[in-house]
Amino acid sequence: MKDIKKILIANRGEIALRILRACREMGIKTVAVYSQADRDLKHVLLADEAVCIGPPAAQKSYLNMAAIISAAEVTQADAIHPGYGFLSENADFAESVERSGFRFIGPRAETIRLMGSKTNAKAEMIAAGVPCVPGSDGALPENDEECLAIAAKVGYPVLIKAASGGGGRGMQVVKTEAELIDKIGIARTEALNAFKDATVFLEKYLETPRHVEVQVLADGQGNAIHLGERDCSMQRRNQKVVEECTAPGVTDEQRDQIGQLCVEACKRIGYRGAGTFEFLYDQGQFYFIEMNTRIQVEHPVTEMVTGVDLIREMIRIADGKPLTKKQGNIRMRGHAIECRINAENPRTFVPSPGTITKYHPPGGPGVRMDTHIYAGYRVPPHYDSMIGKLICWGNTRQSAIARMQVALSEMIIEGIETNINLQRRIMADKVFQRGEHNIHYLADMLAEWQTE
Repeated sequence: MKDIKKILIANRGEIALRILRACREMGIKTVAVYSQADRDLKHVLLADEAVCIGPPAAQKSYLNMAAIISAAEVTQADAIHPGYGFLSENADFAESVERSGFRFIGPRAETIRLMGSKTNAKAEMIAAGVPCVPGSDGALPENDEECLAIAAKVGYPVLIKAASGGGGRGMQVVKTEAELIDKIGIARTEALNAFKDATVFLEKYLETPRHVEVQVLADGQGNAIHLGERDCSMQRRNQKVVEECTAPGVTDEQRDQIGQLCVEACKRIGYRGAGTFEFLYDQGQFYFIEMNTRIQVEHPVTEMVTGVDLIREMIRIADGKPLTKKQGNIRMRGHAIECRINAENPRTFVPSPGTITKYHPPGGPGVRMDTHIYAGYRVPPHYDSMIGKLICWGNTRQSAIARMQVALSEMIIEGIETNINLQRRIMADKVFQRGEHNIHYLADMLAEWQTE
């Protein structure tokens, strides 16, 4: 297998720039693909080569598999890194990339397919001994009586979820038997419209859990390690707003135990690359919900605490090299917090595209800003509103929060609206500071804020 000399970055924004920087450090040439709206992106200007792959609409550019693979052929790239979002968890894309003679920097297509089906993924996890939320064995049947019997056995409240879903679509909370059948129908319709698959399943609805996830790396050669856990409980409408590593209240013993189970699961499914096992954490217990077969938005907090460059490791693994680290080499040092910086109104969450007239990033020890913006950059209206990630590290959780408060107070972004004030408010919140929040806490906090 010849070494990877040139990587096409099939993404945009801050993650594309993050990948480009890792490639440059490794002496690997880069190809940026971009839509007509993104010709002024920082990574497009810095890449060795850049190819326009279509109009602004993602469907005609960043989701256009044929255009991306053609760009790789024309530029004679060796591999394609999909980043997160867009085609990163599309098994057909991973298969097309490899069939076209390029390396896909991520898991094999069959692994993406397996873990992309939540019912199949859950079955694999149960077989691997990973704890799961009690629920239906696979998809819910068409028979109403059978559905009622399953829900009664699990116990109300229950949650109906789309088997092929994500982002909260095809998800319905059911508190009583009377509403079960109607809610299953609604979830099936939503799932069909969003994912072209009406399959739904049922799980016990945990009232006040936290969202804790475990980062793994596996080389597809039988070696796998975990890099501790992240807490992503500050969420709005199932979208993460703040993430941190490590998770408050998780002991070293719990970390080792759940981490080892995730490592064994990776070996069982022949995993390759970076991946994340997502759990609901309730009263000291972990319950598996899904696996993300890609790099996550919040990967920098793990990098800050472990000192491991996850993007670099992904590239090395795709290059056929074994893991550089063993589990015993991984040390969790200090605490890191990430605030997602979005171009949106901090109260209404309405996106705020437009030209950034002034930009001043924060600095100082332990402060990292992952962003593609600059003064004069125009935030387009066509994509996700996230324009950057502010990450702060400290020896303790308290020092990381204090550092984040200073960094947020220093940051200036003018010309558009941002959620900086919301992030400042979260960092000052006493419940958050004590680490006592759960996945519903931010919604309650926002509702209270609206009344002021």
